[in-house]
Amino acid sequence: MSHPHPELSLPPALPAGALRIVALGGLGEVGRNMAVLEYDGRLLVIDCGVLFPEDNQPGVDLILPDFDYIKDRLDDIEAIILTHGHEDHIGAVPYLLRLRRDIPLVGSQLTLAFISAKLKEHRIAPVTRVVKEDETVAFGPFSCEFVAVNHSIPDALAVAVTTGAGTVLHTGDFKMDQLPLDGRVTDLRAFARLGEKGVDLFMVDSTNAEVPGFVTPEVEIGPVLDSVFAASDKRIIVASFSSHVHRVQQVLNAAHNHGRRVALVGRSMVRNMGIAAELGYLKVPDGVLIDLKKVDSLRDDEIVLMCTGSQGEPMAALSRMANGDHKVSVSHGDTVILASSLIPGNENAVFRIINGLTRLGARVVHGGNAKVHVSGHASAGELIYCYNILRPKNVMPVHGEVRHLVANGALAVKTGVPADRVILAEDGVVVDLVDGKASVVGAVPCGYVYVDGSSVGELTDAELKDRQILGEEGFISLFAVVDSATGKVIAGPHILARGFAEDDAVFEDVRPQVVQALEDSIAGGATDVHQLQQVMRRVVGRWVSNRLRRRPMIVPVVVEA
Repeated sequence: MSHPHPELSLPPALPAGALRIVALGGLGEVGRNMAVLEYDGRLLVIDCGVLFPEDNQPGVDLILPDFDYIKDRLDDIEAIILTHGHEDHIGAVPYLLRLRRDIPLVGSQLTLAFISAKLKEHRIAPVTRVVKEDETVAFGPFSCEFVAVNHSIPDALAVAVTTGAGTVLHTGDFKMDQLPLDGRVTDLRAFARLGEKGVDLFMVDSTNAEVPGFVTPEVEIGPVLDSVFAASDKRIIVASFSSHVHRVQQVLNAAHNHGRRVALVGRSMVRNMGIAAELGYLKVPDGVLIDLKKVDSLRDDEIVLMCTGSQGEPMAALSRMANGDHKVSVSHGDTVILASSLIPGNENAVFRIINGLTRLGARVVHGGNAKVHVSGHASAGELIYCYNILRPKNVMPVHGEVRHLVANGALAVKTGVPADRVILAEDGVVVDLVDGKASVVGAVPCGYVYVDGSSVGELTDAELKDRQILGEEGFISLFAVVDSATGKVIAGPHILARGFAEDDAVFEDVRPQVVQALEDSIAGGATDVHQLQQVMRRVVGRWVSNRLRRRPMIVPVVVEA
């Protein structure tokens, strides 16, 4: 899969004194966030995340950014700045560090703790540099000032990168919750100060650009959870992201208020919350947390299970519970809370989970019927505030599908940013900042890199298409033996079909047609085995299409005797 703009050629050499920005993920999709900044021959990477597969990508575990653009320039990378600890921003770091292990990782304490734990599983000992808000650190020619922002995970940071070409402010994921649970608000004073100095390019989160107004404060979720707990007289199962420290904190608080104990379910949930508690980001009331093994010794009305799987991920704990494939079984009268918003593309998977849990007799509470989650991304009203505070010279919406990027760009124009200074780019598009003006100068190949089991980057789009065909249309194998001397079919054709409702006997009608087509082709001078195989494929394919209305994968084999 190449870049989405075939009309754009490869970019020219970067002019002296200019800054180049190339997004290798996150533009045109929600996930896989990664931006590469280049100045004076050196590179700075901001975020390196994964994208989770959709239904049309069977068998795929993760999707990575395409590192080809920087593969031959790994030694030019000064650092990887990680804005926060969500998988769509840090999940691909292990795969990049496989190419060069000593690239410094820069981020807040919690972010680096999360990625370090992940890297330990990959047997990589990273080089890390902890930074805090209000701190400025130079990495080669890049002077980076870090700014506190709030999000659905603690310790998120925006970064203002200053070079000789100007200042780029990258928000990472952020919102402007004025009543955050940890008291750490988005630092609008720092935004204002940067705006006074001059922001030449504003790279800003677009996920909620279509949503009017302001995001509901996190503190309003606590009373809703409390009321759900009060109305539940059996087990409560809460599904959330394994990194959502604030939501886990609210669940722990509600459990404490109602005399319940909480068991964490899922390796990533146990690992991340252990880190958060150890570093002081998660305050665990005395005696509330218990080991999952001790759950059976408690009454149903004393139990809360906190697990992963709120996005319908097939291997996550909640999906397996809904399918009856987990040691924790869901029973009639249990309450299941999906404490997260839907990520675009996951709707069908989540609704399947809700239906499965409801069928088992559970009461399912989710964002569609109760305020049990608020987004971690700034809505339109908050974005307009930022534009008015910063007055950026150029704007490049990031983090979102195309509709989100376009909506965000329209907000910028409403606040007075000239339309020709709003850059609507997608993955692989190259943007240069020259003399204070940002413009598209080309594009680089930037495809999906699939992680499929232990293989990375070996699965192609063509092979994915084959998997879809196998799953949706079925499979037919054909085998025939021809006598090269007489030109006659002396064995077969044997037809084996899989994924068809019809009995194999239905294919008896096409066998004579295959024999006739093979013998006619040989009589006409076709002696190459590949040609004869294609003859079989065409005859059977046409017959199956007309008779059964299917387009299966057909694998023909012809052997000469």
